[in-house]
Amino acid sequence: MRELDLNCDMGEGFSIYQAGDDLGLLGSVTSANIACGFHAGDPRSMAATVKAAIARDVSIGAHPSLPDLQGFGRREMAVSADEAYEMVVYQIGALKGFTDAAGVPLRHVKAHGALYNMAARDAGLSKAICRAVHDVDASLVVFALAGSVTVDVARDMGLRVASEVFADRSYQDDGSLTSRRQPGAMITDLQQSIDQVLAMVQHGYVRAVSGKEVPLQADTLCVHGDQPGALAFAQGLRSALENAGIMLRAPVK
Repeated sequence: MRELDLNCDMGEGFSIYQAGDDLGLLGSVTSANIACGFHAGDPRSMAATVKAAIARDVSIGAHPSLPDLQGFGRREMAVSADEAYEMVVYQIGALKGFTDAAGVPLRHVKAHGALYNMAARDAGLSKAICRAVHDVDASLVVFALAGSVTVDVARDMGLRVASEVFADRSYQDDGSLTSRRQPGAMITDLQQSIDQVLAMVQHGYVRAVSGKEVPLQADTLCVHGDQPGALAFAQGLRSALENAGIMLRAPVK
């Protein structure tokens, strides 16, 4: 039976502000990528999201970002490889403190936003991020954009990789995600999302906005928790995947 992880970015509130229906989403997903304070999140949100994920038997991962609270981590910044390494070690360590305290393992790392997309096309930045993961815990799984340079870098470093695809984002001919600054970057129609996901999981390709079929591998599927209607998306996708005979489970560390 085909297996697939369903992941969601969570804990993306800050102080008294909340973003997304984390408690609802945890009922549908198998992995949670928890913000570590640089683009969103704080100690209270990290602790609460870890606790909620444990209660629902959802696998926990760190979601490190560029230091950009105002821009939600979605603005590119000029950072050196050393700076990227240090900020990723710092953020993984912050969340790992909470999982250690709760007596559960941290299982994966997925970079957020601009850091994720920059690394997907920059081998040097990918090496810095993957080295940070390796040095903190070499058993952690790296979530990386399917077909990107990050996948190759992580594997060359001996790390386990889950090639990630997106349910609510459109694609370009080179397998990159359409920039959020362009129209049509976000997929808001559930049936369109389901069709895209089933093509990726069952047939190994995504149809780019140009109409081109782009081959890719799908190990883990992301639904953005801050998107309007994210809970309905996650529920609909889970139902469609299960009806298609696909088993949903987190990657084993």
